[in-house]
Amino acid sequence: MPAEGSVAVPVAPAGRHPDWSRGLVTAVVQDAASSAVLMVAHMDREAWEATLTTGRATFHSRSRGRLWVKGEESGNAMEVLEVRVDCDGDALLLRVRPTGPACHTGARTCFELPPDDTAAAG
Repeated sequence: MPAEGSVAVPVAPAGRHPDWSRGLVTAVVQDAASSAVLMVAHMDREAWEATLTTGRATFHSRSRGRLWVKGEESGNAMEVLEVRVDCDGDALLLRVRPTGPACHTGARTCFELPPDDTAAAG
């Protein structure tokens, strides 16, 4: 049972856990309502535990060198409804309810624009 003031985010399938042996695990964040991929981030064990306890998307920021709760500065938080662990335990899928744009640019998703063809190798 979760502690008072905390939530329990379901993990599917129950009992599957991330493989923390390499440190960070990739987390794909998906809008639970539209299925749009919103962003990709990284989680360490501490971010994982914070996410499951609070229900707020929490990541390990490589650039900041610390935990980062999505929306802590922008207000564009993500309520985590479900977490899925892939078959190898090296990737996560967070199904979320966003309260605003996911991207730091203000776009709804970090994948809003197509690739720039002029930057293609060749």
